[in-house]
Amino acid sequence: MLLRFRGALLSGVRGYNYRLFSVSRSALSPKKGLVLGVYEKEKDNNGISFTEAAASFDRSVSGKLTEMMSISGPSLKKGKSRIFYGLHQDVPSVAVVGLGKKGAGVCGKENWDDCKENIRAAVSAGCRQLQDLEVQQVEVDPCGDGQSAAEGAVLGLFEYDELKSKKKVRVATQLYGSADTEAWEKGVLYGEGQNLARRLMEAPANHITPTAFAEAIEQKLSPFSDRVVIHKRPQAWIEQEQMGAFLSVSKGSEEPPVFLELHYTGNPDSSQAPLMLVGKGITFDSGGISLKPSSGMDAMRADMGGAATVCSAIVTAAALKLPVNIIGLAPLCENMPSGKANKPGDVVRAKNGKTIQVDNTDAEGRLILADALCYAHSFKPKAIVNAATLTGAMDVALGSAATGVFTNSDWLWEKLHKASVVTGDRVWRMPLFQHYTKQVTECALADLNNIGKYSRSGGACTAAAFLREFVTADHWAHLDIAGVMTNKDEVPYLRKGMSGRPTRTLVEFATVLASGS
Repeated sequence: MLLRFRGALLSGVRGYNYRLFSVSRSALSPKKGLVLGVYEKEKDNNGISFTEAAASFDRSVSGKLTEMMSISGPSLKKGKSRIFYGLHQDVPSVAVVGLGKKGAGVCGKENWDDCKENIRAAVSAGCRQLQDLEVQQVEVDPCGDGQSAAEGAVLGLFEYDELKSKKKVRVATQLYGSADTEAWEKGVLYGEGQNLARRLMEAPANHITPTAFAEAIEQKLSPFSDRVVIHKRPQAWIEQEQMGAFLSVSKGSEEPPVFLELHYTGNPDSSQAPLMLVGKGITFDSGGISLKPSSGMDAMRADMGGAATVCSAIVTAAALKLPVNIIGLAPLCENMPSGKANKPGDVVRAKNGKTIQVDNTDAEGRLILADALCYAHSFKPKAIVNAATLTGAMDVALGSAATGVFTNSDWLWEKLHKASVVTGDRVWRMPLFQHYTKQVTECALADLNNIGKYSRSGGACTAAAFLREFVTADHWAHLDIAGVMTNKDEVPYLRKGMSGRPTRTLVEFATVLASGS
């Protein structure tokens, strides 16, 4: 115990009474904890630079925190944490976390806000360290930005262990030392929104079927029934709407397809054109007849990541009561091989009448999105944004650094980019040249081919060019999220697994639209 260690340091001093410093094990039982921030030392200042909340705590314990920091090793690096015990009788465990340089801000080279990212990473590290000690209640220093601190805490503590017998200790977090509860609560909702997407993406495909996915979202939206209308469209409706591309994919599976339609009315002005969010919802992608390799195929339970992030963003918008109208569309089905499945070379007809030659059944996401995008136009939206784990080529191009954005609108790109700088979940603009369009429109049997004729070249770009053939709206963006689908260790405040990205960027984008900025 650290207090006993301090006692050992003083034991040689004449008149020292060890019992004055001795603390029982029960008193130090790590059930409550505190996360506090400290900045990097500046060259002209040898003192310890605490946050406002940490400095206040240090005063309340008569400078013990400063003393412990001084004797416990070198100054904390950005994103690192250090635990101290027994500094305060009400808080047995205190995690001090490194926030990097004081006064950091938006970094043009990195396309994010360094200060916000540093806070998320640091708070996450401190909360996890306390969780490892089985601390159940943690108060968190806002570190100058309550929303980012809350996001770091909520995102950092998430782990999908619902199907395991042994689970991690559940940690309840709350704000410490600040009256800025509004920012904290907003950050909690942003983090919980992304965690909802992570939970949906991580769950096994036999647990999250198209029907189960739709029911899970319906349950999450039930508290907002005064502002949300949900339609779970069955196969008969899909057939009635002549969504032949969508049906061609779903017919290979025994699981019935669902076309999930969400209407969130945050603005009572019915004349306000809605924001349209469309998400690819392949709840398991085997590749169909063009079967994927077995190695890593289990990750294709998350091929509904577009639908998960879009629907989670709408759940979050409803919880935040954003004054904006949003419609969400998620075509949900499995892509499986069977005697009824699409065969390479088959020709199918989309909702807008265009015919598609299916030369690769593993390029199925663009087929289901084609019909959803056609349907989206019927609502005369202000903008259409679709998200999809669409191509491995996007992972090759950008890796997990950013979501690739293909858009016909500079206005829409600027809004999405602005939102991503705030959230740290970055986007990067990709080309929509006619060069790629020609590669999908020059087709032997139909109007379009579902893969580019140079199949190994520019795969993410030809997929986007294919989708554009089903878009007439002036403001449309396609987000290829294949590269950001999972996290290994790239984002420090996310554990290994499905990432739920870019849910927070979609929420922030909706917030930007709602504010009119």
